[in-house]
Amino acid sequence: MSGLFFSAGSAAQYQLRQYSASIEQSAWSLSVDTPLQCSLEHQIPHFGRAVFRSVANKSLNLQFELQMLRLPDNYGLAEVLSVPPAWRHGEPAKALASMQLLKQFNGDLPKKTAWTLLTELEQGFSPTFYYIDWHSPYDKVAAAMNPVQFPATYYQFNQCITNLLPYGFDDIAFTVLTYESGGDQLTRESQRRLAQIAEYLKYDPEIDYIEIQGYTDSYGGRWMNEQLSVKRAEKVKSFFVAAGLSEDRVQVEGFGERRHVAPNDTTIERQRNRRVVLQLTKP
Repeated sequence: MSGLFFSAGSAAQYQLRQYSASIEQSAWSLSVDTPLQCSLEHQIPHFGRAVFRSVANKSLNLQFELQMLRLPDNYGLAEVLSVPPAWRHGEPAKALASMQLLKQFNGDLPKKTAWTLLTELEQGFSPTFYYIDWHSPYDKVAAAMNPVQFPATYYQFNQCITNLLPYGFDDIAFTVLTYESGGDQLTRESQRRLAQIAEYLKYDPEIDYIEIQGYTDSYGGRWMNEQLSVKRAEKVKSFFVAAGLSEDRVQVEGFGERRHVAPNDTTIERQRNRRVVLQLTKP
């Protein structure tokens, strides 16, 4: 395998340490399968593991991480090659990418390269990482993914990605809900938004706290508007509690017609002021 990447002189100068699961050891697992995250993992014995991860988001995403038992102690590059199986004798390896090695960090690759690795695995190739060992001046390392047992779990991973929510925590952490005039009835768009947040809360136990702030436009008396803003915020709180969030993790505050975000001269401007602001936090 050394001739695929290192010259004859280099091979003579360095010993090549190779890490790869045998046919019997090769295993792929869908370690996380939720509407918020999908993780596909492969153990590389005595080296670490390879992880493909996609998370709930507005756009399709994928990241690859090479989790090493011994983290880099220096900065460098790992060359990523797709190595053909032994029975395809004479077929050259394909150079796929260079992966930065940062001190005390796992290596990672972006979406396009991560999808390429998955495609190579699906076709029976072994994506392999070659780099100079930072712990020994005499060794170079080759860590490979074994495609044996890959296809079935890869299908499950794709199914998981299909079921990811089309929004993530950053998309809902700060949300403004707007109201119809004169009451606590949300606009249709805000009702859909609130339903999305409730759906997200089903799957993320790390939500620590929700702050709900209610506001009104300046039509009506100041005291009545303050009471209305509290009523709006309390109604949203009741929605979250009914969705399973502990009551003591939700704080409600009503500001009435204070802190306008727009004038009150037009219907659209008044609607912007009739609002509840949600702020979600994690530990």
